[in-house]
Order: sequence, then structure tokens, then C-alpha cells
Amino acid sequence: MKSLTGNAWVGLAFRLILAAVLIYAGVMKVFEPDGARNAILAYRMFDAGFATFLGWALPIGEIVVGLLLLVGLFVRWAGLATSLLMIAFVLGIASVWMRGYNIDCGCFGGGGDITGEGKNWRYASEILRDLLFTGMGVWLVAWPVTALGLERSSVEATVHEAVDDEPARISTSVVTGTHENQGEQQHG
Repeated sequence: MKSLTGNAWVGLAFRLILAAVLIYAGVMKVFEPDGARNAILAYRMFDAGFATFLGWALPIGEIVVGLLLLVGLFVRWAGLATSLLMIAFVLGIASVWMRGYNIDCGCFGGGGDITGEGKNWRYASEILRDLLFTGMGVWLVAWPVTALGLERSSVEATVHEAVDDEPARISTSVVTGTHENQGEQQHG
């Protein structure tokens, strides 16, 4: 059995999960840019002008990175961008939690001030989720060659991995083919 570390199929799974999350989050925010701006303002970290810029730039960036991950291009860079985004989200959520604010993170649209009910569970689960996504992004930085990607090295790795997983069958075919050819030569 092949190790999971660097496995091209595990990388594909991480690529597709992160692509789905980023594309969904970006699309939800693009269709409500004022909502994204207001969610960013709820963190009380940026002024209104920068929050307006982020309200447009963040969802577009999420969609672009998500599309790169989906098709398997620039996987290492897309994984790095994803990890950095997720770390920024973790720091933002931790910041409002420590300062005592009650907000919806706005990760998938919406956002802004809400009641404090269930705040600890909500913030803890959002941070854990984003740390999990950070880990997937770090995996892709370390092992960017994944199955079914458009990068040439991705295609080659998938073929090599398929061959490496079944060496016994391949060597048996080679040996069998050799014996058949020798038998034909003796009878011919």
C-alpha cells in the first residue's frame, strides 16, 4: 500500500474540497458586495474605504484561487494563497472573539453583528474549520502534484502512481510475454 504522504489522489481530494469552498464563498459574496463590506466592517479592524475595497477584492480572489485549484493549475501557489487566506480568517475570528464582539464571520455571505448566543461554539468551530482548510492548503504547497490536474507534472504523476501501485501485475505480464515469445520461437 502506498503512503498517503504526497499521494496525488489525496491532493486531488484536497484541491476539490478547497475549490468548492472558495468558489462557493466567493460567489455568495460577489452577489452581495455591500454585505461583504458590512461583514468586514463588523470585525472593527479596517476603515470603511478599505472594507469597501476588500468587499470586492476578497470574493474575486477567492473565486480565482478556487478555479485554479479546480482545474489543477499553479497548485502550489493556489495552495499558498488558500493557506494565507485561511490564516487571516482565523486571526480575524480570534480577534473578535478575544475582544468580546458577537458577529457572524461572513465567510459564506451575510455577516455582521448578531446575538451572543452560542458564540464560543460558533467561533471555535469556525477556527477549527479554517485550520483544517489551512492544513489542506499547506499539503498542496508541500505536494502540489495531484491527480487529474492540468499541469503537465500532474498528468505524469497520475500515470506513474498508477504504474507504481501495480508492479506485480506489470512484471507478471512482462515475464508471461517473454515466455510466450520464446515458445513461439521454438515451434516456429
